Amino acid sequence: MNRKHIISVVSLTALVLLAACAPAATANPVNNTASTVEPTAASSTDVVSPTAVNSTDTQAIAGLACGAGSSSVTATPALTEGPYYKAGSPEQANLYQEGMAGTKIVITGYVYDTNCQPVANAWLDFWQADANGNYDNSGYTLRGHQFTDANGRYQLITVVPGLYPGRTEHIHFKVQAPNGQAITSQLFFPGVVQNDSDGIYNADLLLSIQEAADGLQGYYNFVVPAS
Repeated sequence: MNRKHIISVVSLTALVLLAACAPAATANPVNNTASTVEPTAASSTDVVSPTAVNSTDTQAIAGLACGAGSSSVTATPALTEGPYYKAGSPEQANLYQEGMAGTKIVITGYVYDTNCQPVANAWLDFWQADANGNYDNSGYTLRGHQFTDANGRYQLITVVPGLYPGRTEHIHFKVQAPNGQAITSQLFFPGVVQNDSDGIYNADLLLSIQEAADGLQGYYNFVVPAS
């Protein structure tokens, strides 16, 4: 770990899972063009450690309401794709490579539809900058897609992304139910000073974070339109 993270443990509302949706078909990812320019990394003095959201803030995280017994919720907010998306990422849930710089984080959660039904076989595509704020635009480092299991669960193993000029720490994603409409957006880290000055930042897309034995544990539930 090359940065000290001061993390308070978040008490998460227990999930009440409903019957899993049977997978209808393999999702069809949106095919966009790759980016051409790599951002310059921010200096180490600009990096601010994320901290955990408090118990009241967690209620704003999309999807937690399903676990609290709600029968319907709104879809995960969409945000700009940005210039660094590359179609055709490998199918892999583990983006972390041994010896990779930065703080390792394991993010878990579920994909629900707006009726609070877990979505099996939902497609999730993640891409992000490395710990120094740089994207791999020639290959697929820190890029990968996966599908939820029969209960709608996913797990992403990666590193906390670094800052680069104009942006706070964030992880890009696309999420899509089988035969559904893809949502493109970004996940953010709580407690980062640059959140307040980032024009794209949305507090509804904050991860819940707590310390883990080998890094950090993150949590987020996605919500896609019901079919």
